[in-house]
Amino acid sequence: MIHCRNTVDPKAYLDLYPFESHFLDRKGLRYHFVDQGAGDPVVMLHGNPTWSFFFRRIISALAPDYRAIAPDHMGCGLSDKPDDERYDFSLQSRLDDFSALMDHLALDRITLLVHDWGGMIGMAWAVANPQRVARIILTNTAGFFPPGRKRIPLRLRIIRNLGLLATPAVLYGNLFARGALYMAPRKRLCPTVKQGLLAPYNCPLNRLATLRFVQAIPLVPGDAGFDIVARVDSRLATLAHIPMLILWGRHDFVFDLDYYHEWCRRFPLAETHLFDDAGHYLMEDVPGPIIERVKRFLNRHPIGG
Repeated sequence: MIHCRNTVDPKAYLDLYPFESHFLDRKGLRYHFVDQGAGDPVVMLHGNPTWSFFFRRIISALAPDYRAIAPDHMGCGLSDKPDDERYDFSLQSRLDDFSALMDHLALDRITLLVHDWGGMIGMAWAVANPQRVARIILTNTAGFFPPGRKRIPLRLRIIRNLGLLATPAVLYGNLFARGALYMAPRKRLCPTVKQGLLAPYNCPLNRLATLRFVQAIPLVPGDAGFDIVARVDSRLATLAHIPMLILWGRHDFVFDLDYYHEWCRRFPLAETHLFDDAGHYLMEDVPGPIIERVKRFLNRHPIGG
């Protein structure tokens, strides 16, 4: 077994991430989440290889008027970093963790803000609990299979399918998280932000989740999680009555314009904005415009209004 430091010290990033940590016990593993402010709950779900740090600006911007909640998926951020013997890193387990948090906090009528893998996890929960969702905000994500006959990008196929080549590069070279720092944002990240995004993934064991997320992409029948994606894909239309905002970075190397157009096709009544100066890490590229549009959307669609 590989041993290394299990968590990052959040005190090192207090200027950027000044939030109190909360934990939910998941069969002896600690599932970390931020719970900041008071008011209508806005729940944010990150993707791979980020963590709740990715939402730090919008958490701070919303918390005076809203209750901003952002968990770290198991193996990510400040959550525990189990090995394969203690956690199976499946989509079902991700969904179970998130469902447990929603029940633990007794959240109802939430605004769900999702990014990357957070979209599939969050939308799986939403189609099973539509009465608990008041508003949805989508940012460069998917809740369906790749549209048309689209394939996932080559770099993801290599990591997903060629374990003998990809595993050492991801676990020992931190290839996925480090590579994302340069491929995902449109604008250059400052050194402190780069350090913050990488901080939880500081040794091979702590990078296991970033590898397993890619390896767990369900594409064909028989893949673990395929049935979950198929169920969400077929039931997304049941959420059409919920106010939706789609915010998209145009220059995304995974969730490109085909995904954006597919969301628009499925939800023609959604409010949309395509950012020409943003990529996959749009929260880093255009945080001000994102926060402005989110606040306007929340004000236009008051819960109970």
